[in-house]
Amino acid sequence: MFSNLADSLDKTFRNLRGVGKISESNITDALRDVRLALLEADVEFGIAKEFIAHVKEKAMGADVLKSIKPGEQIVKIFHDELAELLGGDQVGLDLTPPARLVLCGLNGAGKTTTAGKLALRLKKEGRKPILVAIDLYRPAAIDQLATLAKQVDVPVYTPDASESDVVKVAREALAWAETQRHDVIIFDTAGRQEIDERLIEELKRLHTFLQPQETLLVADAATGQQAVSVAKHFDEAVGITGIILTKLDGDARGGAALSMRSITGKPIKYAGEGEKLDQLFEFHPNRMADRILGMGDIVGMVEQVASKIDEKDAMKSIERLAEGKFDFNDFLDQMRMLQKLGDMKGLLGLMPGFNKIKKQIPDAAFDPKRLKRTEAIVLSMTPDERRRPEIIKASRRERIAKGSGVKVLEVNQLLKQFGEMRKMMRSPNKMNKMMRQMGGGLGGKGGLPGMGGMPGLGGPGGGFGDLLKGFKGKFPF
Repeated sequence: MFSNLADSLDKTFRNLRGVGKISESNITDALRDVRLALLEADVEFGIAKEFIAHVKEKAMGADVLKSIKPGEQIVKIFHDELAELLGGDQVGLDLTPPARLVLCGLNGAGKTTTAGKLALRLKKEGRKPILVAIDLYRPAAIDQLATLAKQVDVPVYTPDASESDVVKVAREALAWAETQRHDVIIFDTAGRQEIDERLIEELKRLHTFLQPQETLLVADAATGQQAVSVAKHFDEAVGITGIILTKLDGDARGGAALSMRSITGKPIKYAGEGEKLDQLFEFHPNRMADRILGMGDIVGMVEQVASKIDEKDAMKSIERLAEGKFDFNDFLDQMRMLQKLGDMKGLLGLMPGFNKIKKQIPDAAFDPKRLKRTEAIVLSMTPDERRRPEIIKASRRERIAKGSGVKVLEVNQLLKQFGEMRKMMRSPNKMNKMMRQMGGGLGGKGGLPGMGGMPGLGGPGGGFGDLLKGFKGKFPF
């Protein structure tokens, strides 16, 4: 999400930075391009207009015009205003026990999946969530929530298929909840293809009965201009306390995030990026503003990696690399760490400057099937072959190829790439250069665990881009 907007803004601000002197004329021209970029990203017209007016007023200030780098100052003003538009400071949930959380929204927004994701996240934070299925129109939704509850290992209340009164079901669910150890109840409500009076009236009755601490609007990030009316209707009906954006990993243009926050005044509390149940993250306006302006989100990346990688295993890997040791067992450990991280393209998208070079990387590089094929080849080796790959001659290569279901050519390619990779890992000069380029980003001291043998990631203007060029052809995944 936001990739097209980010590309447009990058071009505009790059031109502005190159201007020797800032005037009202070139500020107006630049902000006209920004306004068009916002409108193309599906930001509501009135919100885009007001936003640009705020930025222009501050950009025309005397301190900016007289500063040594006015272009940089204007970018900072835009960043701060964008963060404010997205909500300012991050806002958490009111989880005063026993907390009641109601999820509402249109069909297809991902309410039921989000309920499962939220339950898992709260469970990891030490809470005791339970789920309640209260969508009485779609039996499939009730079955889906029951399946998700089993996957995240939390209790779930599922009503009888013949029930049609949401308040009655809610009352029975609360009675059931008294028999469960819990401090948070998440209610998955019904949606519609569009706003209608029946939906709103039902939601009002349920809301009046439950008196929840949080009423969260679950909205598809690709909603576009419709986002404004959807958010407004739900807020007027039940007074939403926050928004959860879903499908941020898709091709959404991003205007929904900007428009809904502005029109309701309610914070975006979480964002879903992917189908996996652990892909629900706190929404930080400042970090999102950084991402939109191509500055990345290093903190977010650290949080994601740290939550999925075992620190002891990571440190063992780094220590072996520091000693110049690297064999196929280490290689296998690194690949399995990568698999735990999930969507690598999405993760690398949090790196500063990644959007500028992502087109240089083939999609095949992020294909999980490729990792699996490479893993199969390594697993077809004997323990001795993994420790001493130099002994893998022609007959052994044929056996490994048959055992892993690939062609001998693929085994040869892996061994060649591994040899180059190993040579580089054992070269003090090349390793020191890599660590300098990492700048403490990944695999270095104080950086992220578990990425010691992977390409490092630096800031814009070098780092990651240079490393990618240096590692070209050396990594078999």
